[in-house]
Amino acid sequence: MLNTTQFALFLAAALLLAVTPGPGIFYVAARTLSGGRAEGIASSLGTGLGGMVHVLAGSLGVSAIVLASAELFTALKLLGAAYLVWIGLRTIIAARRNASAALGHGATVPALGAGRAFREGITVEALNPKTAAFFLAFVPQFVDPAAGHVALQFALLGLVSVLLNTLADVVVAFVAAGIRAGAAARPGLIRRLREASGGAMIALGLGLALARRPTAIG
Repeated sequence: MLNTTQFALFLAAALLLAVTPGPGIFYVAARTLSGGRAEGIASSLGTGLGGMVHVLAGSLGVSAIVLASAELFTALKLLGAAYLVWIGLRTIIAARRNASAALGHGATVPALGAGRAFREGITVEALNPKTAAFFLAFVPQFVDPAAGHVALQFALLGLVSVLLNTLADVVVAFVAAGIRAGAAARPGLIRRLREASGGAMIALGLGLALARRPTAIG
């Protein structure tokens, strides 16, 4: 398997990538600002499990097939984009309904809950072909074919990367929850934070819809 030096290099690179702000971190922050710490942590765990879907697919060669096909790549990214936009719109609508209810003009929309946030996190990440492209571009650089068990090496390195990403996302969830708690005494600010987080999810969805298939693959 991997030697110590090679694994140390991989760990350093994976850690640096994990703490670099990206779509995953912004998504978790948005979910936390919208629904609180429990939903943020659940989203982090969900996206982590969704990332493992790509790791498994990559180790089995499925991701390479998807990325090599323009049709499959486009279908997957549009599904993922539509899902993110739908979550964002729903978040904005719920924020406005709750604000209206607080003024006595309607019923309050109940929180989604950690269970739903977890499931949505899995779906969002599993439907993101850019995650598949990342693993296929990053992990193989540290796989040693001469050591054998290439698929197992890919899976183990991918698992480490996912764990680091998830840990970073959980930290972001705690930070975002602190920001949300600080605004708890100001309902108007909470509404604006929830609307902004919904807008952020829509922006992430639109960004995914515009993503291009990596030309180096296929």
